[in-house]
Amino acid sequence: MNSTAIVYCDNQFGKMDGKVANGLVRHSEKYEILGIIDSSKAGMDAGEYLDGVKNGIPIFNDLNEAIDQLNDLPDYFIYGIAPLEAFLSQEQRQIVFSALEKGMDIVNGLHEFFTEDEEFILKARKHGVKIDDIRKPPAKKDLHLFSGRILNVEIPIVTVLGTDSAVGKRTTSVLLTDALRKKGLKVAFVATGQTGLIQGAKYGVAIDAIVEEFMTGEIENAVMEAYDNEHPDIIIVEGQGALSHPAYLSSCAIIRGAMPSAIIVQHPPKRKNIGDYSFMPMPTLKSEIALLEIFSKSKVIAITLNHEDMTDKEVEETIISYELKFQLPTTDSLKYGCDKLVKRICQVFPELIGKPSLDQSVEIIDFVA
Repeated sequence: MNSTAIVYCDNQFGKMDGKVANGLVRHSEKYEILGIIDSSKAGMDAGEYLDGVKNGIPIFNDLNEAIDQLNDLPDYFIYGIAPLEAFLSQEQRQIVFSALEKGMDIVNGLHEFFTEDEEFILKARKHGVKIDDIRKPPAKKDLHLFSGRILNVEIPIVTVLGTDSAVGKRTTSVLLTDALRKKGLKVAFVATGQTGLIQGAKYGVAIDAIVEEFMTGEIENAVMEAYDNEHPDIIIVEGQGALSHPAYLSSCAIIRGAMPSAIIVQHPPKRKNIGDYSFMPMPTLKSEIALLEIFSKSKVIAITLNHEDMTDKEVEETIISYELKFQLPTTDSLKYGCDKLVKRICQVFPELIGKPSLDQSVEIIDFVA
């Protein structure tokens, strides 16, 4: 039985900075999510608000209301906001203190580590609760330098990268992993951010919290652990940020450490400026694909869309347009699933078709709409 959890995401659920909460509502292997705290959307169903389909996860006004309405006290309080500044306001500190005082263990995905804060340490000790700082890296003696072991991997490694942060790379990675498994393939998923780890990914590292010298080695090590332990047919690696994004090094480390055999690119066609930097325009999809292919010496094999601010008609028209323009299969994995991606992967890596467990209904067809 999974531990139960309430996720704090006030005023951010469904938005870019609410990606931890958004991800947990869509997928969680580790926790049973009992509710979301967001006073701006209190009374709504989280699934219906996020994706138009009810999932029975209520949104509460605050922690007290959540505890009053739930049958049992949740085991965990998850801080579900991922802001650029990554530090709590005084008001937010008090909310986390309140969760501690009620006897809930804390899951924290910020760069601000509660286990290094004297107030949090004392309160946790007093109330007999645990704090898990997801982004807190191992001691330097336990970190890994790049070794070159990744060069010996003999199966496809596919990374899902993007043109910006918070565009759905993790969501597509998780959906694609599930779709490939349903077709009978043995798939290992490697998370590279705090949300994937909180969701319960077996392999991964919060790469943006690692000292630069060890970033590539930590990605390589996570992929190699998945490869050695699972003996998979294929490995899917979640992307972070964007290679062109001036504020993040994560994509660079992921490409160098995972050495992908192929890349899927996620893009939000209606987004005007890169996340958290309103003065900087988004890169074009064309320029990002070119940059990724030059840097990685690999090929982009498909495009996936983030449909923020798009109508269904616009999504459909964009898919047709991109397939004609880029000659690459294009889909919106949340709206239409991952069938195109599965077929494209089997087309690019025909050795997968010979796997005895593969569902033979996977056809290799022309992708152009």
